[in-house]
Amino acid sequence: MKKVLVIEDNRDNLRLISYALKREGYAVVAAETGLAGVELALKEKYFFVIVDINLPDIDGFEVTRRIRHSPDDGSIPIIVITSHAMMGDRERILAAGCSGYFEKPIDPLTIVAQIHQVIGIMDCSSRS
Repeated sequence: MKKVLVIEDNRDNLRLISYALKREGYAVVAAETGLAGVELALKEKYFFVIVDINLPDIDGFEVTRRIRHSPDDGSIPIIVITSHAMMGDRERILAAGCSGYFEKPIDPLTIVAQIHQVIGIMDCSSRS
């Protein structure tokens, strides 16, 4: 079972994305702050990371920067799920080093397939 790190401070959103990921067979590790998320990301290998932009300490941009500049985890897929939906936000997020961007609210029935598409997984059985 592959592990995914979710960095999200809103408990309802965390429950929703965790439900969707677990339903698809992932083990979910959660962090409710950016600093805790970075610490977890650098301590252990994850299949991909999901991060919110608005976090209570450091934002998702800084989380991404710190993970990208680490020697071991610089290429891990980082997916942003955020309510940042202003013109130019998507481009700014992708330019910061994120692999994908999805706006909240998410559909828990389709979000994992959308993430798989972004990170290049076409066959769900390839996660095993």
